Amino acid sequence: MKQRLDNKELMILQSISSSKTPIGSWYLVQDLEKKGIKIGSATIGRMLVRLEKFGYLEKVSFRGRKITKKGLDTIAETETIKKIDYHKQKLDRMITTEVLENFIMVLEARKAIEKETARLAARNITDQEIEALEAILEQQEGNSSKGISIAQDDIDFHRTIAKASKNLVFEALYNIISTYNQQSELFEKIRRQVKTTYNVSHRKIFHAIKQHDEAAAEHYMVEHLQNLIKDVSNFWDEYYGKSHDIDENACTTALSEEDGGNVNE
Repeated sequence: MKQRLDNKELMILQSISSSKTPIGSWYLVQDLEKKGIKIGSATIGRMLVRLEKFGYLEKVSFRGRKITKKGLDTIAETETIKKIDYHKQKLDRMITTEVLENFIMVLEARKAIEKETARLAARNITDQEIEALEAILEQQEGNSSKGISIAQDDIDFHRTIAKASKNLVFEALYNIISTYNQQSELFEKIRRQVKTTYNVSHRKIFHAIKQHDEAAAEHYMVEHLQNLIKDVSNFWDEYYGKSHDIDENACTTALSEEDGGNVNE
């Protein structure tokens, strides 16, 4: 499990990563003071022990500590997240699930992002990640056959592909998009109302990625997202006969009526 680090710990990692030689707590006290952060040597010592425990640092005899690959990856991920924070805030303003039409807008954004994550996953996925992806897919298929919600399975499937792409920007962008209820129970019911399934699509994507076929993985992911867009459009046309001024509450009411008043299974 990835440990959450505070800003001071991240600054310590950054300071150590910028040094060509192992450094100790006294150097860090001085370096952080230059940045306006005052922390005692004893406190920094405890933080260094914690960072070493989590695998972000490695002790080099009496000379101090150096950063590990895991520590460098954490810095890179944090910097990536900070860089896209502005864009996330912009997405927060632009993308909501208040209007059914915005489901399509988000799906179009997902298509642009996930065709790349699928392609890169086919290139970079590890054997361990293939096993994890297949386990998620099998759980999804099992839950689907039992009539159990597969919304979380869907999120896990796409998130694992994004992570397997080894591109921190695409992974972070997917994680942002996936928070907008595109894979919620409501969205699942929209797909169910138009009598469509997507287990087959996920199987095609999985096999292409497992075989490291980049072109096929991209093709099947785009096909999958286009089908979801079509499902939303069909739902809209069938139940409302128009393409504007439909909010999520209205959708929920219609779906509730179709399901005998039970929206959250």
